[in-house]
Amino acid sequence: MTSQFYTKQLHITIINNLIKAALFEDKGKGDYTSLATIPKNATHTCKLLVKETGIIAGVKAAEYVIKHIDKNIKITTIIKDGSQVKPNDVVFTAQGNSQNLLLAERLLLNIMQRMSGIATKTNYFQMLCKNTNAKVIDTRKTTPNFRIFEKWAVSIGGGYNHRFGLYDMILIKDNHIDVCGSINLAIERTKQYCKTNKLPLKIIVEARNINDIKEILKHKGVHRILLDNFDIKSTKQAVKLINTTVETESSGNINERTISKYANCGVNYISIGALTHHINSLDLSFKVIS
Repeated sequence: MTSQFYTKQLHITIINNLIKAALFEDKGKGDYTSLATIPKNATHTCKLLVKETGIIAGVKAAEYVIKHIDKNIKITTIIKDGSQVKPNDVVFTAQGNSQNLLLAERLLLNIMQRMSGIATKTNYFQMLCKNTNAKVIDTRKTTPNFRIFEKWAVSIGGGYNHRFGLYDMILIKDNHIDVCGSINLAIERTKQYCKTNKLPLKIIVEARNINDIKEILKHKGVHRILLDNFDIKSTKQAVKLINTTVETESSGNINERTISKYANCGVNYISIGALTHHINSLDLSFKVIS
């Protein structure tokens, strides 16, 4: 599953800028090994080979990498993003200038291996929520300057994206509330700020206990209540109290042993920071075949 979020021109521009910076980091003044050993006009075909079972992600991202380096390289996709893969599966082939193919190798593997690891973990967590309405979502706990690829991978794995950054959603957390002095003041200031600046942003407010929820529910204009570190019993109580008047989100130390229990409480979303900051990359390789 590939979200339209990642087909917007703004995000394509971000992706291309990241690729440019990553290539500069890797290439420097030149890939001297390839320049020394491979004739300038040599051409070959390479394959993206799977070495581990999981969900493949980053096929489109790899295409961006390759085309950024050499628009003339021909890419033939065999397995699409979001597909289940197993060892020895070939995801795509790329045919063209040999030096440019090898220049692309490490960057596309770095991106795809991490994205595939994230997609695989996301798919597993979402599967643990089957037969419920709970959607697994990511957080801002991402690798600096790699967020767009990591959130893209969550989407490919069957999960959903939380806010992309600090600018596309309001999330009033405990620190904001403590600095303001109260939940009421934090919400009212936020609503006024959005009105004054004509910002049509959804507002999420974090609750630390049932009393916080009661305070939040007094205000119109709150889109979602984030239940931070609630145990199962308190989560059930919270969902019953909120009674679908606003969306609900569970967050905080939720893992594969507990996620289904939270999903069965009736929450709309479960945010898991570990989807992007605590994953194992999927083993892939990029090999010359002819």
